[in-house]
Amino acid sequence: MGKVAVYGIGNPLIDVLIEVEEHDLQELGLNKGTMQLIDSERGAEILKFFQDRERSYAPGGACPNTMVTLASLGVPTALSGVVGEDELASIYAERLIERGVESELTVEPGETGTSIVLVSTDKERTMCTRLGVCPHFSPDRVVLERVAQAHYLYFTGYMWDTPSQKNAVLSAIAAARDNGTQVVFDVADPFAVERHRDDFLELIADQVDVVLANRDEAHILMGYDDPRRAVVQLADQAGVAAVKDGAQGSYIASHNGERAAVQGFDARAVDTTGAGDTYAAGFLYGLEKGASLGGAGRIASFIAARIVEKQGAQFSLAESQDITRALEHES
Repeated sequence: MGKVAVYGIGNPLIDVLIEVEEHDLQELGLNKGTMQLIDSERGAEILKFFQDRERSYAPGGACPNTMVTLASLGVPTALSGVVGEDELASIYAERLIERGVESELTVEPGETGTSIVLVSTDKERTMCTRLGVCPHFSPDRVVLERVAQAHYLYFTGYMWDTPSQKNAVLSAIAAARDNGTQVVFDVADPFAVERHRDDFLELIADQVDVVLANRDEAHILMGYDDPRRAVVQLADQAGVAAVKDGAQGSYIASHNGERAAVQGFDARAVDTTGAGDTYAAGFLYGLEKGASLGGAGRIASFIAARIVEKQGAQFSLAESQDITRALEHES
């Protein structure tokens, strides 16, 4: 395997998409439009209920979504994580390869993490997620040589939810910092910030080069509801920070005084799933292509606006090609 621009560490969750009717959800006792964590027994029950329905599969999870989007835009990426000893693991690896992501997935006895996505006739999504073996990710599963050769190491705050995953990321960060690989941290979720605020603040101050957050996450971290103030404080800690403010756009700052306020792009939002993951991909794409911070922010906002106009957290190959051409035309 050759060098990659971005080495991602995350939870590989295979999305199992099934088209359903309203009465199906009612029979299963599911609240339409919600996401809930489920155990293996409940997951098996739901899949058995829909055993005669057509289903499709897509490699999902926050970090994987970012890696898939980057790869589809022509940026070489690799994904490290844990999958189970089952058919879904093979499907996941195949889908990654199809999208151009180098798989550094390792196998653990047990079940691959899944998100059963039940798509109603009005395109509303009801998600039932079981993490499977994802929390078993450990330091020995990180290929430190690949991290050292990459331009960027990327991970999200979800990896702090188990000591094993946290230690794996910390080992990768150490390899990155010893070899000049930029460390990019997407805090990913307000609840993750609430659970690990002190750890995140220490991490950002000491070991992160680029931090990504949305307005709510930045507020919890820094105590400022104004994203323009929060982003400056985050940049003073990390080096570069981007704070997303939904349709209003985003604010970007660096510790050396560079500032940018990026307006949001008009979008007819139908599904915000993966908007943050896609923003991260756009920002990394811009950095990798040598754009200014403001330029990277504009690319990120443009791509995020496009993803919310469709169902799902990833673009098709044809959509990715259209976006790549649009970005090349702008540059």
